[in-house]
Amino acid sequence: MPMRDNPERSRFELQVNGEVAYADYRRQPGTLVIAYVYAPPALRGTGTADRLMQGVAETARAEGMRIRPLCGYAAAWLRRHREHRDLVG
Repeated sequence: MPMRDNPERSRFELQVNGEVAYADYRRQPGTLVIAYVYAPPALRGTGTADRLMQGVAETARAEGMRIRPLCGYAAAWLRRHREHRDLVG
């Protein structure tokens, strides 16, 4: 299942094997503020959070938005993925 936006809960979600990883966000003018990224214990170490953040970056790019990572995981992911550094703001 691809990542989906759940605006009612203000989070992006990625469901894998019945478990849901998510990234809480706030939309501000021109910016997606990523407050928290969570992967259930069963999905940790499987690349699920990486795929979730890839989807977040693709969404931000498609919408012409920047990403402000408040979450340590999101910030570290953006540092590791130089192809998305232009989105940080």
